[in-house]
Amino acid sequence: MTTDSDADLLAGLVRDNRRLRRLLNQQNASSELRHRLRNTLALLRAVIRESAHTERDLSSYVDHLGDRLDAISRAQAQVDQYGEVSLRTLLLEELIRYGKHEDDTLVLSGPDFRLHPSSGQIVGLALHELAINAVEYGALGHNGGRVEVEWQVADMDRGPGLTLVWREFGGTISTDPACRGFGTKVLTHILAYNLSAETAITFGPGEFNCTIKLPLNEHLGRLATE
Repeated sequence: MTTDSDADLLAGLVRDNRRLRRLLNQQNASSELRHRLRNTLALLRAVIRESAHTERDLSSYVDHLGDRLDAISRAQAQVDQYGEVSLRTLLLEELIRYGKHEDDTLVLSGPDFRLHPSSGQIVGLALHELAINAVEYGALGHNGGRVEVEWQVADMDRGPGLTLVWREFGGTISTDPACRGFGTKVLTHILAYNLSAETAITFGPGEFNCTIKLPLNEHLGRLATE
């Protein structure tokens, strides 16, 4: 038979357990926020330093640095209630920034992949460099140009991974694209250093291709169906 004191003890244990869970959740959230802040600051330092090394003059440095910081901010703004960032949304937000929407000249295809916020910032910065290059020098800056972006999760040489392919066709694509400066550093060095990515870039008259392969792990993200 349960006595009043037993009921009070049980109620007290339930309350203590709820308090403990709230404290643990607050500690975990605080730790995650600190981790994200450190990653963001490290990325900002790299962007500021490398932008200074690759831009030709102060005006260009200020303009492009502002655009890059905006790209990082947009990636942060896309973190959802589950603490994840949609890859498709990252792409759309970056291209909408330059007045581009999905139509016959812009085709996006791939599963619903959710990035970890820190990875989303780096991937968002890479997408920014590809997008601005396409608008200013590539297929999206000329009549008749077309961009196709496709991503999928599949086995790679190093195990499961996310592969994103950016293709540009038609128009008057520069044979010496702007992204060979800071953009190349982002697509190769920064992606490789932070996410162990492998990037291949090829270009020629009327064509530009960039393939990014990212190992699939808890630091990168997940398929939303999992």
